[in-house]
Amino acid sequence: MTTTSPTYTERTTVVLPSDVVVPDLGTVLVLTLAPEDGSDRPCTLGPAGLANVERALADAARRASAGEIAALVLTGTGRTFLAGADLHLIRTATRAEQVRELAEAGHRVVAALADLPVPTLAHLNGAALGGGLELALACDYRAADPGVRAIGLPETHLGLLPGWGGCTTLPRIVGPDTALTVVVDNPARGNRTLKVADALRAGIVDVVLPGADGPADAMAPALAWLRSVVAGEVEQPRRAAAATDQEWTTAVAARRPLAEARAAGGAPAALRALDTVAAARSLPRAEAFALEDEALVDLVMSDQLRAGLYAFDLLTRRAKKPAGRPADVAPREIRSVGVAGAGLMAGQLALLLARSLRVPVTMRDLDDERARKGLAAVHAQIDQDVAKGRLREEDAEQLRPLLRVTTDLGDLAGADLVIEAVFEELAVKQRVFAELEDVVSPTTVLATNTSALSVTAMAEHLRHSERVVGLHFFNPVAMMPLVEVVRAAATDETSYATAFAVAQACRKTAVAVADAPGFVVNRLLIRLLGEVLGALEEGTPVTEADAALRPMGLPMGPFQLLQLVGPAVAEHVLVSLRQNLGERYPDSPGLAAVVESGRSFVLGEGRPSASSPVDPAVGELFGARRVPQPPDAGALLDRVRRALAEEAGLLLAEGVARDAQDVDLAMILGAGWPLHLGGITPYLDRTGAAEAATGARFHEPGVASLPAQ
Repeated sequence: MTTTSPTYTERTTVVLPSDVVVPDLGTVLVLTLAPEDGSDRPCTLGPAGLANVERALADAARRASAGEIAALVLTGTGRTFLAGADLHLIRTATRAEQVRELAEAGHRVVAALADLPVPTLAHLNGAALGGGLELALACDYRAADPGVRAIGLPETHLGLLPGWGGCTTLPRIVGPDTALTVVVDNPARGNRTLKVADALRAGIVDVVLPGADGPADAMAPALAWLRSVVAGEVEQPRRAAAATDQEWTTAVAARRPLAEARAAGGAPAALRALDTVAAARSLPRAEAFALEDEALVDLVMSDQLRAGLYAFDLLTRRAKKPAGRPADVAPREIRSVGVAGAGLMAGQLALLLARSLRVPVTMRDLDDERARKGLAAVHAQIDQDVAKGRLREEDAEQLRPLLRVTTDLGDLAGADLVIEAVFEELAVKQRVFAELEDVVSPTTVLATNTSALSVTAMAEHLRHSERVVGLHFFNPVAMMPLVEVVRAAATDETSYATAFAVAQACRKTAVAVADAPGFVVNRLLIRLLGEVLGALEEGTPVTEADAALRPMGLPMGPFQLLQLVGPAVAEHVLVSLRQNLGERYPDSPGLAAVVESGRSFVLGEGRPSASSPVDPAVGELFGARRVPQPPDAGALLDRVRRALAEEAGLLLAEGVARDAQDVDLAMILGAGWPLHLGGITPYLDRTGAAEAATGARFHEPGVASLPAQ
């Protein structure tokens, strides 16, 4: 069950110096950061790379003092200025001294840049993230190419903080409120970064330069601008005025409730960054940098940070190359698509497939009224996307004609792929596939969007069951990044490869799952909800059950999730899993009563959210199995953790998921499992639930936690 600890060797960044003579300015030393191996990968800095930069700056300081250079420009290669510290080295650090050395080396570099006795310019030729932006902030000026799309300090999203001067320098350049937007707010908003125009407005970038005529002249605009600034021909870039005490207090106080809530949910980085920014306000640079060092060491030498970096690695590496995708098997070419159904889910799928594949997509339903409503809903969604700026009108004009609707099954005859999105009942889906098989080509791939039913059972009576595959998209389809790709007993390599190719074309992350009840995400989520509902039946009050899971840091509570999914849908899946997997998925008469009565688990109208208040009165429908001492919040949390550990262990033992990494990737992308928890299995290891329930950890120490000492 365990996965092994990672090993890693630094991919060193080198510094390429060159002298450029600029008329009316003098000799400008251009330092270009580049990968040592000559590849086009983004540059990062570990100990060797930092040493290279430090030596280059020491030489620059010597030359500046000798009058050999009049200015210095720092730039990058390819599409990246600098992507910051090498996160893989941070993930494998075993001692606090290693982390402190890396933090102090970064601070020596930014201090050396800031202290050069000649004007310095950071030329942002591409993305400047984390430590990359911190090096740029140490320069006197920052110029950016117009195509730069990623500027920011994403550290708190990963469980770190800006530890090479970002907490100290940025507030002094742009003011505390703007700085905290970059340090705390943006990482919490889906790791948002700034485009170059946003960075210019914020005062992080001083000028956006026109594109150069070609690679040979790439530095010409930056050098010309630097000359004009030094010569006083253009105004000095604006800098924020020193903030007042009230401005500092307001900026910090505005972020504290959210940061404290995240810390209570197991994500301390934002609060630590907030406190560090506030404390560094009036300190000398050396003392402020020492605060950053201390905070960085504390965060890195924690299980939470290692779990977050493990999850980040899943999203940046494994998500791009799904395990289980057939190698050297060509997917079927998709020139047209059919969708069986025209309801809400069918319409979402049709729109996604038409927009992603740019091929005709035909929805088919049983009668004209349903068909018309389905197409009207799709067109309304297109109009809404245009109105909100998510889709250009010219793209919408090309998209609308691709979407069609019919009541004639024969209109799907020419489709290369047909995906069914009808009522979640096995007999209905079997009938749909049987009807389709009489119409479509023997090579047409038939896919089901089922969330829990057996794909093998759907295909077992077909003449060509080998071309049936599961493509479980999550709702809402446009937003949810996961697709569970389900291989049935007879699915052939071509159909399976086609399913992965379709998911990739739709810009979704595919996770291979075996054909088993609930697959991965719903099986685990319903197990969690089943334990909560079971506690209500035993007499736990709704408010106490709601509070019990808050330490898990989930994106919403169990009752908001139940209402979002829909009580009827949740009951249907719970009953189905109970029938297929046994009594560990409990019977819930209270949930059935909620469905029958039309009651809601939360108060308020509209789509439930994480902030929707729970309705305590709904608890009166539960209590079918009351016990003298129902679980309190602590006991319920422990019970949920053990249940999840047991179910995850069974998923792996049964081969439903290939390994714990795929379970984590699926839960992060399909269930919103917090990135800072590392996914579900590191959390269960860290809390002891894995060993308590299964007798073993899912990962060896050092994979998603601190290495064993």
